[in-house]
Amino acid sequence: METVRSKIDNLKADLQSCGTDSAKRHLKKLSGREARFRRDVNHCISKKLVAKAKYTSSVIALEDLQGIRERMTVSKAQRRKQHSWGFYQLSQFLEYKAAIAGVPVVYIDPAYTSQECPVCHHISRSNRPTRYQFACVCCGFSGPADTVAARNIAARVAVNLPIVARFFAEPQAPNTGEHHARQFIGG
Repeated sequence: METVRSKIDNLKADLQSCGTDSAKRHLKKLSGREARFRRDVNHCISKKLVAKAKYTSSVIALEDLQGIRERMTVSKAQRRKQHSWGFYQLSQFLEYKAAIAGVPVVYIDPAYTSQECPVCHHISRSNRPTRYQFACVCCGFSGPADTVAARNIAARVAVNLPIVARFFAEPQAPNTGEHHARQFIGG
């Protein structure tokens, strides 16, 4: 997606500097093409995520990123990339496709998910020595930052879901006619 976006940005810059009527018509076409491409990518991603969640009887957990554009500060060179990020559109696609498939979607508070250690739960900015690496200063646990944040989000989902929702989110064994205590929790 990044390569397509940068290619379109370069072409737009060339056309804008040209300024002819033909260039302006071409710019209109390009804006529609980029929006359609982004929408298609978001549809494909959401379709695969919902299919995987339904197949594994899982819950889809997302960080509640409402107002993130106002909270984050980025360099001027990064603004276009950050502000054209379609996370709202992706979350909307995920919500409606998950509702059709019967997969629950849960929003989690994003505070400190990338700074908290999943082992000892120590929260510190120094736990992130680089953008891509996580290393706890307390217990020494380390790993890729995105993986650690995903583990923290999964742990928050497990804590925040009610017992009934946890029952339905777990993969269930086929009913063999035996009555288990677990089967009566949900209803």
